[in-house]
Amino acid sequence: MPDPERSGTASTASVPRGEERLSVPDASTPAGRKLARLCRFFEESGPVVVAFSGGVDSSLVAWAANDVLGDDALCITAVSPSLATEEAADCAALAAEWGLAWRTVETDEMTRAAYRINDADRCFHCKSALMDQLEPLAAARGALMVLGVNLDDLGDHRPGQRAARDRGARFPLVESGFTKDDVRRVSAELGLRTWDKPAAACLASRLPYGTKVTVPLLARLDRAESALRRLGFGQLRVRDYGDTARIELPLDDLAEAVRRREAIVEAIGGVGYRYVTLDLEGFRSGNLNGALADGNCVAPAAVSTEANQ
Repeated sequence: MPDPERSGTASTASVPRGEERLSVPDASTPAGRKLARLCRFFEESGPVVVAFSGGVDSSLVAWAANDVLGDDALCITAVSPSLATEEAADCAALAAEWGLAWRTVETDEMTRAAYRINDADRCFHCKSALMDQLEPLAAARGALMVLGVNLDDLGDHRPGQRAARDRGARFPLVESGFTKDDVRRVSAELGLRTWDKPAAACLASRLPYGTKVTVPLLARLDRAESALRRLGFGQLRVRDYGDTARIELPLDDLAEAVRRREAIVEAIGGVGYRYVTLDLEGFRSGNLNGALADGNCVAPAAVSTEANQ
């Protein structure tokens, strides 16, 4: 990974407003060419509304949009029970650090039976709730809606992408040729502290398909993962199986987790789980999608039984 502190030759991008000059990838390098394409996207797009979750992808999109467009790049963080408390706080911190035009909106996916039932299309309904909030903001500003989706995301089950595309949103990282590794590499060379931020999907992704999404369940997962971070673990997932919490950590962290098992059991038990288990396969982002291939999830048609609740 490139050293974010080393000097470099500036490409078409400059630096975050109000900060000293940071390293910018040389436009002759693959990373520099992709950053140049990303900046060119915003030069040609006109005003944008950025869906800003504070993750590594949307952070690079927000930074680049702000760098090119200034206040014509409005960054929006959707607040709901599925957003981890720490992630919401970090969005506010990043917005202040980078001088983003930023605000929050509340999304209503929890009121939608099609979302709560948690079938294979849950993310479609969540993203639709987000689009319901972004569309009027974009229309009022004559702006384009943009999301932080990279090329690697296209290979997974992500029905939310379809919901966004259907509503006219675009994915500048995809159009600029960014993989996840590219996003991290360019973010590091720009000096963005998000470059090595652990992946952080919404809290509902911790629930196996077919487990009804409720606010208490999401809150318990939020507390459980926060408790593990306070113990020093970074990249992690707590999967919810009723009374049982299944913890996923990178393989390199498993030995440390076993060594500290008493502290982990106390922390996770303290938020309401009776049993605490450690997944020996380690951390796998999106691994619950394996149930889709096995046919072990609620079919979308099942939503009709709750359609008007």
